[in-house]
Amino acid sequence: MILADKIAELRKKNGWSQEELAGQLGVSRQSVSKWESASSIPDLDKILKMSEVFGVSTDYLLKDSNEPEGEAFAEAALDVTTVSDSDCKIRTVSLEEANTFMDIVQNMAAKVAAGVSICVLSPILLILLAALSDQEGGHIIPEALAVAVGLPVLLVMVAGAVALFIWYGRKTERFEYLEKDLVELAYGVTGVVEKRKKGYEPSHGVSLVIGVGLCILSAIPLFVLGALDENGMLAIYGVIFCLMIVSAGVFFLIRTCMIFGSFQKLLEEGDYSRARKTAEKRNEVISTVYWCVVTAVYLGWSFYTMEWYRTWIIWPCAGVLFGAVLGISSVIHNNKA
Repeated sequence: MILADKIAELRKKNGWSQEELAGQLGVSRQSVSKWESASSIPDLDKILKMSEVFGVSTDYLLKDSNEPEGEAFAEAALDVTTVSDSDCKIRTVSLEEANTFMDIVQNMAAKVAAGVSICVLSPILLILLAALSDQEGGHIIPEALAVAVGLPVLLVMVAGAVALFIWYGRKTERFEYLEKDLVELAYGVTGVVEKRKKGYEPSHGVSLVIGVGLCILSAIPLFVLGALDENGMLAIYGVIFCLMIVSAGVFFLIRTCMIFGSFQKLLEEGDYSRARKTAEKRNEVISTVYWCVVTAVYLGWSFYTMEWYRTWIIWPCAGVLFGAVLGISSVIHNNKA
């Protein structure tokens, strides 16, 4: 139970309205309403005043738990996280920042997911027109017309999707530090974020099941229609239906992962844990040096031999070796620690 819930519970237990509690605390009814909805957090002097008014300890009000007051008072403690990497700065996130970030992601998640789905759907018209232009017994549509119509539609759809991505990036640009820097949530913020995360978890699970299920089922029309008419229009329709189902599955997955990821970023969980952030900071120099060397070797070898059609093999090999380099770096760092 977070502070917002405790204020509401204690107020109702005493039979007071929000206006009556506000009068005792010397604040407006709107302030109490914001506290109970977790839109804002009362100052410490108001916490002290509420402690007197409700007849509870400040520890009970401040500690996010469901424990009785006595246990909360006895077990109250501060969680201290030790950060050994001095190059990872810690930034404090206020309640306003956290709520703004979560609201932006929740409002934009569907739009970004739709953008990804549009990218998946973008080649459908071109595929259909190209197939019609290649039919036997007289071309239904000239090949030049198929390309002239299908390709611009594809580019317009991709451009629209990119515009959505840029729009989202601009809105969340100021919150990029959540992915890279270590963060410290201000007083009361952790409970608010955890409450929103817990409330969204059921929807997250359902969306994951639907998204993954649709992506798996998308192969059915591809195989069935392809088997019925391997080189005809049914096979093309199978591809189109497959892309449509995949786009729907991708929409569910992208949307829910973005929303759930916003909670993880603030709470430093999963891919955004402090350990992972610290490791990524440590590997930035290694990554920069490694890929600069790989690029220099690629260009040097290519210009010397002029066999560009062979030298591309450097890139997949370098990609595989990069994982090994990071693994060795991690082992060396752990041994030193």
